[in-house]
Amino acid sequence: MSTRSRAVLLSAMAAAAALSLSACGSGGTSGGGGNTNFVTGNNGVDTAPQGKRAAAPDLSGRTIDGKTLDVADYKGKVVVINVWGSWCGPCREEAQYFAKVSKAYEGKGVQFVGINTRDTSTTPAIAFEKEHGIGYPSLYDPTGKLMLRFRKGTLNPQLIPSTLILDKHGKVAARALEALDDTALLKMLKPVLAEK
Repeated sequence: MSTRSRAVLLSAMAAAAALSLSACGSGGTSGGGGNTNFVTGNNGVDTAPQGKRAAAPDLSGRTIDGKTLDVADYKGKVVVINVWGSWCGPCREEAQYFAKVSKAYEGKGVQFVGINTRDTSTTPAIAFEKEHGIGYPSLYDPTGKLMLRFRKGTLNPQLIPSTLILDKHGKVAARALEALDDTALLKMLKPVLAEK
């Protein structure tokens, strides 16, 4: 193999490694481009002012357990959307916090919904939810189609886990493009829940 071929191969391998590392990690930037009206916070949470929020796209389809779900049915509630994969280490770390907060806010005007992505079958996703005590539904989105429905710049498909909070009108109020613990999740959720 020539030196040039070896250099091209090494560059391609480095690019592939960088992509795979960024596919499941913490922190990061927005999805790039697009005017999302988010105000960047110093705690990894971005918020959009009430009058400048984008409506959430159609988020409907099959859940990992084969049922049908349409997030629009939850209008009137604050909806916490968590994008996750069973293959993702930070997703495993934050799952306990999402299970805890979702149970604490059950019946209090909040609905949690997961979007499971990049799992090639529902079997590992179901096992993940059982292992971590997740009691809320998760849409099955193996190819990321649901994520791509959001306005450009809202989500970055390379940053899993990601969390969005939809206000009572179905508009995107807050986002975090990194793993959250219960304290960070509540800092995101409580202000939106308190809105009139």
